[in-house]
Amino acid sequence: MTTSAHPGRMLFVNIPVANLERSKAFFANLGFGFNPKFTDESAACMPVGEHAFVMLLSREKFAEFAKLPLADPTTHTLALYCFSMSSRDEVDTVSAAALAAGGSKADDAEDYGFMYSRSFFDLDGHGWQVMWMDPAAAEQGPEAFAASVQDADDPASSPAATF
Repeated sequence: MTTSAHPGRMLFVNIPVANLERSKAFFANLGFGFNPKFTDESAACMPVGEHAFVMLLSREKFAEFAKLPLADPTTHTLALYCFSMSSRDEVDTVSAAALAAGGSKADDAEDYGFMYSRSFFDLDGHGWQVMWMDPAAAEQGPEAFAASVQDADDPASSPAATF
């Protein structure tokens, strides 16, 4: 990164939902919990990372913050939400849980070797992607990682091959 992340920065993504309790149950089936200090009858704070949170808001509560009319996520895409897992198997497990909990499949699995993902729509029609990325690819960047893998697979490109 050319600009380092702010050490105290937190991310809150606010999403309108038609039925908060139903949405909480859906995401609980995917393994998420909720911070009770910031959860009430109109909002639920769902931690998704150390400093990243999704706020599930009733449509009425969301409208209090929004400056523009609410869009219908079943007919318009405003954003795609993605969270990572620590393995490809976890991606499959969480995606299967989303479908079993009433979500719908968005598309087939995408496998790029260094990255693997599956996508689904939640109960309100919001698009979600569950992904895994090889830690080396995340550190090096996809192009450098691909080059390092290609070099490892091709002995002729190895510096030792020139001796």
